[in-house]
Amino acid sequence: MFSCRSLTIALFLLTLYSNLAAQIRTDRKLQEKITALIQAQGVRGVVGVYVKNLRTGKVAEFQADSLFPTASMVKVPILVGVMDKIEKGELPYNQPLEYKDSLLYAGEDILGSFKSGEKIELSKVMMLMLTMSDNTASLWLQSLAGTGARINELLDSLGLQFTRVNSRTPGREENRKQYGWGQTTPREMTTLMEKIYRGEVISKKASERMLRVLGRNYHDVNGISQVPPYVFVASKTGEVNQSRNETLLVMAPHGPYVYTISTKKLEDQSWNPSNEGWVLCRKLSALLWHYFEPRSKWKAE
Repeated sequence: MFSCRSLTIALFLLTLYSNLAAQIRTDRKLQEKITALIQAQGVRGVVGVYVKNLRTGKVAEFQADSLFPTASMVKVPILVGVMDKIEKGELPYNQPLEYKDSLLYAGEDILGSFKSGEKIELSKVMMLMLTMSDNTASLWLQSLAGTGARINELLDSLGLQFTRVNSRTPGREENRKQYGWGQTTPREMTTLMEKIYRGEVISKKASERMLRVLGRNYHDVNGISQVPPYVFVASKTGEVNQSRNETLLVMAPHGPYVYTISTKKLEDQSWNPSNEGWVLCRKLSALLWHYFEPRSKWKAE
């Protein structure tokens, strides 16, 4: 049996080891650069960032465990729900679907311009959700995935405690009022993207399919614009009036890295490229690219 003294020493050593491991895992230099950037930009709102170098395992963070609205980043969890149905054979990837006017979500969506009764393949609806961030397509797929409740069960099974679909999900009405369609933390959204990269979501085959569709983002003027066009990027953006968000997996030559930047309560609610949130998204992406690829001579125009 352990004596009280032995137990105390063991607990002390365990705590010391854990603290040392955390220090080794944290890229202090990068973390300082990120903090300095955020402070220098002076964004009037709340900012959260989580970055992970997938080759070394080192991370850098800034308010990474704070809850933020996902805005359209919620479409990554919806994708997980749809792929789960496809994997089980309940939704064939190329299954023809029939559009109905009742599915319309008012806006500028491509799918919303369809006439009732027109046919479209499931795979193309998925493309519209992720490439064009089509909300009509996204809400349709959320329903086909088994609703937000089922998607949240899948997220929970992946160890994601805070990432949730709120909209049209019973019991999450109060969360929807505060965070909108969905909620997450920078750490958890980055973790979800990492799990997809590592083939740990649904199955290796399903994860690879998700990477392919996440690599076709039409909205490439912010974070993606700071990465050379010959480098593969899987990503999803999301924005509403008070929030600008991005999650990116960048397959950089010296090793892939993945990160999420989230914002909320932004005072600048403009919809032009000079929006404070979008400027920060671009500057963070540029910082990360040149930090991980210091010899790269490529710079965004």
